[in-house]
Amino acid sequence: MSAEADAGKLTLALGLIAGFMAVEVAVGIIVSSLALLSDAAHMLTDAAAIGLSLVAVRLAARPAKGAMTYGLGRAEILSAQINGITLLVLALLIVYDAVRRLVHAPHVDGGPMLATALAGVAVNLLVTWVLSRANRRSMGVEGSFQHILTDLYAFAATAIAAAVILATGFHRADAIASIFVAALMLRAAYGLLKASGRVFLEAAPPGIDPNEIGMALAAQPGVAEVHDLHVWEVTSGFPALSAHVLVAAGTDCHAKRRELTQLLHDRFHIEHSTLQVDHEGTGLLTIEDARGRS
Repeated sequence: MSAEADAGKLTLALGLIAGFMAVEVAVGIIVSSLALLSDAAHMLTDAAAIGLSLVAVRLAARPAKGAMTYGLGRAEILSAQINGITLLVLALLIVYDAVRRLVHAPHVDGGPMLATALAGVAVNLLVTWVLSRANRRSMGVEGSFQHILTDLYAFAATAIAAAVILATGFHRADAIASIFVAALMLRAAYGLLKASGRVFLEAAPPGIDPNEIGMALAAQPGVAEVHDLHVWEVTSGFPALSAHVLVAAGTDCHAKRRELTQLLHDRFHIEHSTLQVDHEGTGLLTIEDARGRS
């Protein structure tokens, strides 16, 4: 899927979120609901996350030039990490406020709360559907998707809590629902921070075993040794590999390099590989001085 298609879906999602946020702020002011205004603040972070991902997608699409020999592909990884940190901070703030509300439960007007929550569920379902059709292998897109998904859970939990409040008058239901949502946010934050951290630490991409690759290369006819093998991920869906390969004397180094490169592409789906192929040494190198003494 092209970066332009992803950018289009992110732009549509941003418009839907920003539009509903404006409605929620207006309703919150009219009915003097702090809960609705707090939800609007949460949606503002969603809009910021989508906007950041949109910028990252456009930066990542720029061609490599100058000092940026890989381009700006890691902008989306940085975006995912920021989204993960934002989810983590928001979750901790929600837990703090929820505990405070469990101790001293404020009066909550369940009617406007239920109506707005149901409308929020509908809008977030639409936005979730839009982003699910984008390339979620992109960590920037995935970060936005996780923000919206947790917001969808938040509105669903808020709707259930509002229904409980209307039916029973149990106002602490709002705080209990908030703790449930915070747990989901922490789970999403952990996933984003772990995935983006692996890229920044240049760990092997998930599903790629460097030992298996090394054994596969070393098992090829004519290959004597494989060492200095490194596998990392430049950005989402862009694995890279480098290695030093020693081949037996008389083996065509260039032909063997092409053969191994094709193996990496076909079996391990690694398109960017740098292989240094040399002939295996025949012994120690003897250095003599000008008078023939070694």
